[in-house]
Amino acid sequence: MTRSPRSSPSAFARALAERVPRRSRGRRWLFVPYDQLSAEIGPLSREPAEELGIVLVECPQKAERRPYHQQKLALVLANLRHFALEQAARGVDVRHVVATTDYASALTPLAGELGPLRAMVPAERELRVEIAPLVERGLVELVPHEGWLTTEEDFAAAAQKNGAPPWRMDRFYAAVRKRTGILMDGGKPRGGRMSHDADNRKPWRGTPSAPEPPRFEPDAITREVGELVSSRFGAHPGRLDLGALPATAEDARAMWRWAERACLPTFGPYEDAMSTRSSGLFHTRLAPLINLHRLLPRDVVAGALALPIPLASQEGFVRQILGWREFVRHVHVTTDGLRRVPGRPPTPDADPSALGAKGPLPPAYWGEPSGLACLDHVVADVWREGYSHHITRLMILSNVAMLLDVSPRALTDWFWAAYTDAYDWVVEPNVLGMGTYATGDLMITKPYVAGAAYVKRMSDFCGGCAFDPASTCPLTPLYWAFLARHEATLAGNPR
Repeated sequence: MTRSPRSSPSAFARALAERVPRRSRGRRWLFVPYDQLSAEIGPLSREPAEELGIVLVECPQKAERRPYHQQKLALVLANLRHFALEQAARGVDVRHVVATTDYASALTPLAGELGPLRAMVPAERELRVEIAPLVERGLVELVPHEGWLTTEEDFAAAAQKNGAPPWRMDRFYAAVRKRTGILMDGGKPRGGRMSHDADNRKPWRGTPSAPEPPRFEPDAITREVGELVSSRFGAHPGRLDLGALPATAEDARAMWRWAERACLPTFGPYEDAMSTRSSGLFHTRLAPLINLHRLLPRDVVAGALALPIPLASQEGFVRQILGWREFVRHVHVTTDGLRRVPGRPPTPDADPSALGAKGPLPPAYWGEPSGLACLDHVVADVWREGYSHHITRLMILSNVAMLLDVSPRALTDWFWAAYTDAYDWVVEPNVLGMGTYATGDLMITKPYVAGAAYVKRMSDFCGGCAFDPASTCPLTPLYWAFLARHEATLAGNPR
């Protein structure tokens, strides 16, 4: 059943009414957040469908909290609505609610009517904080989130003896590999090394051909979501492209089949490459679906391990999921969203800046031409697709911002709004912790900065630029000025 301030039946409301089972009494009810859209984890995976009901909430207030990319809003809403229909079709009762204010205001009356709502612990701190009063009142009962691959114990075991920072992903990743036996032979890493990152740094010059991501035919539900986003959130930035939007469980599976066939065999060698001819190259573009749990991390890791592909590609992909993704989540949870780091002054607004950067975000990040072909091209990719791969995020977008002493918080908020896969637990550690060195050596060993030589070596951006990378590109003097400016802080860094 759908409840919203508007009474006119939508295509989604009609479809849901046709599928929702008639018997609702006596069911046990779950609140399913927007990023837990899977029936393969948690109570939905174990308890009979005919004994369960789920509550799904759309919260326009959250959508308006930041200038989220229109494609991101459509992705979340379309997947949430299709998930509702998929669960109703298998016999789960569904209450779909459009909140008039926040999540708590939507959930409180439902918990009063249906009884306490169970929910897996939300991944986003923002939602955990919002529903905390309901948990305290017994209206929501939290159970463990079963979508993660690792535990707090895994994180603690890879830390120093007292658990204090600095924390390092390579130690965490190695410990998890040893515990699980993933890519291990006789207790030793397959291929003789835990990481094959050194093999994954080839520039791409056009061959093999970069795959085009699949297109999807929007159904009535997705088209209706597109109309909603255009009408209510039309002032938000970004292009809305429903044909590029995987919205159903089958769409998610199709994305995985494309990734395993077209991307993963060649992913490794060109992982660090950048190009004007492809925003993703051989990156799988699966992160938005994994972060919504339309694809489960355990399944994509298992799928990658089953593929007959080169070890450098296989290990590189597994490291992104089993290593980095899990690691940043633990850092975020352990530090209360980088607000409370052991042994360091608190930052209640999650705005650390180890290098003292406080500058504004340049208009170029919102689409104003900068003259730098690398920056302008990647920004155009982002506002066209809500996506670029992780090397352009780090070595173009974050690099330029760090060289300009842009406020780390300002850049983080931009990433959060602009990328379809960005949620607080992943974007804050990635940008504050790695992209801008705002937390110092908390989770990385050095700032990731570079001049024009790196961009020229790893991309084709410089060929169409007004600046000559050997003489006039401002990135190189900015790089040396950055090192000089922060010499006192970085002088003792061996890297």
